[in-house]
Amino acid sequence: MKITGVELRRIGLPLVAPFETSFGAQTHRDILLLRVVTADSEGWGECVAMSEPVYSPEYVDGAADVLRRFLLPAVAAAGPITAPLIAEVLAPYHGHPMAKAALEAAVLDAQLKAAGVSFGDYLGAVKPSVPAGVSVGIMASVDVLLEAVGGYLSEGYVRIKLKIKPGWDLEPVRAVRERFGDDLILQVDANTAYEVRDARHLAQLDAFDLALIEQPLPEDDLRGHAELARMMSTPICLDESITSARSAADAIAIGATSVVNVKPGRVGGYLEARRVHDVCAANGVPVWCGGMLETGIGRAANVALAALPGFTLPGDTSASNRYYARDVTTPFVLEGGHVTVPTGPGLGIDIDRDWLDEITTGVEWVAFS
Repeated sequence: MKITGVELRRIGLPLVAPFETSFGAQTHRDILLLRVVTADSEGWGECVAMSEPVYSPEYVDGAADVLRRFLLPAVAAAGPITAPLIAEVLAPYHGHPMAKAALEAAVLDAQLKAAGVSFGDYLGAVKPSVPAGVSVGIMASVDVLLEAVGGYLSEGYVRIKLKIKPGWDLEPVRAVRERFGDDLILQVDANTAYEVRDARHLAQLDAFDLALIEQPLPEDDLRGHAELARMMSTPICLDESITSARSAADAIAIGATSVVNVKPGRVGGYLEARRVHDVCAANGVPVWCGGMLETGIGRAANVALAALPGFTLPGDTSASNRYYARDVTTPFVLEGGHVTVPTGPGLGIDIDRDWLDEITTGVEWVAFS
């Protein structure tokens, strides 16, 4: 497949409500979208890097810069290309998995559209829809949290994930469990907010029969997670620590995790995300698909990935209206607690071009000779 050029498009999209985690609050997203154009088709990818390097070292301005200066020229110099070759071509450039993932996704979308194959079929999806969980940010009070959780459950979400941090953990978790009962699938996400010395405190979460605790310790502390796993009955799930299939295998081998959150942007793309899934499946470790507040572009790919057989836990594949009053694609909706996997060629989505143009803050075209 010969690429004619790539469009780098920045858009600004407000969230329907502030979303707070242990590393800060977001009220809107500054998003980098990629549009790959070929002679036969075009493909879209979404870079999930945040505005600031607080979740990972990447940030949206840096992603745009590395794409413009290094990654796109490398792909242009490679000549005709397919998505599985993107990682090999970009391997000399260390890091920047979110930028690489966005480019790979856009190339794969264009490739699959030309071939008439859906993202789900290509990745190996086995389910027509996936169970949807919802991630609930840190709230101003427990009462506000309970109202929010009640609203999400009334909409049909089948799993609740609470963001926690020191000072906001035992009380909100206890309140949600007591209000909504033992049948609720409930998990928590610390986004690296604790240290090993907090193990005794974190072990108090065992009383609430959680599905898992996600990334309680810093991403580079695998031994600490293994130690914590021996002190808690709640399963330890890793997010930020899992940057590749190899790192997943290492974490599993030392007992640092018994569940893995797969985020394609964090591991460098959907093809590596599938390899993470395969490694975990081979080791009997369940996986679920995490989210980065994606628009319908990134959400479509995530939903397709979450339909693979090893994704046995509800993921952060929420409906579009969880985050955006108006999405850049036909919205994903919740039906019976599930989100439908697109079946059209490529990502299988329709872009709302008028709305996209309205919220665009900048466009740059990079031509391939």
